[in-house]
Amino acid sequence: MSASFSNQFRLSITKALGDQLAEELDKLTPAPLTQDNLDELDRRAVIENLASRSGVYQLYRQTEQDPEPKLVYVGKAEKPLSQRLGNHLKKISGRIGISLDEMTFKCLFVAEDFTAVAPEKLLIKQYRKDGHIPWNTNGFGNKDPGRNRDRTVLKKNHFDVLFRIDLGREVVGLAAGGQTLESLLAQIKNGLPYNFRYEESGIYQDVTVSVPPGPMTADQAFRLVAANLPDGWQVAALMGYVIMYHDAQADYASAWRYYRGTEVHDSEPKLKAAGKIKEEDPEDNDADA
Repeated sequence: MSASFSNQFRLSITKALGDQLAEELDKLTPAPLTQDNLDELDRRAVIENLASRSGVYQLYRQTEQDPEPKLVYVGKAEKPLSQRLGNHLKKISGRIGISLDEMTFKCLFVAEDFTAVAPEKLLIKQYRKDGHIPWNTNGFGNKDPGRNRDRTVLKKNHFDVLFRIDLGREVVGLAAGGQTLESLLAQIKNGLPYNFRYEESGIYQDVTVSVPPGPMTADQAFRLVAANLPDGWQVAALMGYVIMYHDAQADYASAWRYYRGTEVHDSEPKLKAAGKIKEEDPEDNDADA
């Protein structure tokens, strides 16, 4: 309509919701991403008798080079916020080049019936136009991609390339002494802050491994495992997780270290040009990142 006395009005409810979510988050002060603060979220939810502990959240990063906190990620949690943020805490803790000391967060509890309108997408749209939330397009929120994607060539700006897994990280909860390889593999998987996926096999029960006393890093643990595997098996450390398969010691594009028998080989990962990376819905995948 072009007449000066009339026009068309379009009501955008979703825009109003996005604006209100952003305004409420802006009122909050970022808190350190620590387990104590995540436990406090659960305590507050109990005290306030919240019907739902789901919601939306923001992650901020502050470094010595850039002391101003930067909004790097916006996400949702259909499960308790503390659980989803705890997954991020665990993931970041096992990476090289980044520290939990750099990370803070804000969050809003959102009623269950409101999650149907995808509040995180409203926030993503709100902040992306200002050039924020770089981690929403670099694969940070993705979890274990599964066996079919182990050979994927990652982009240079992928989170796993920027902050690869730390093989110098101590494996928590390892029991010293003689035990089956099956038991040792389970302990390693549970004791690392990144995913260790391995092929199912009956041979693990038939192999006995002697685990030395004292702390053991992931690198040391994988050396021990590989030395006790039959020919044709290998442990491959990819940029974002570790895999172990009877694959005739195949090469993987994003692998940077291989454990083959008693030998260890470092490799230069293949990379694609930087670009936008589609984020899978992390709520649809319960595998560890």
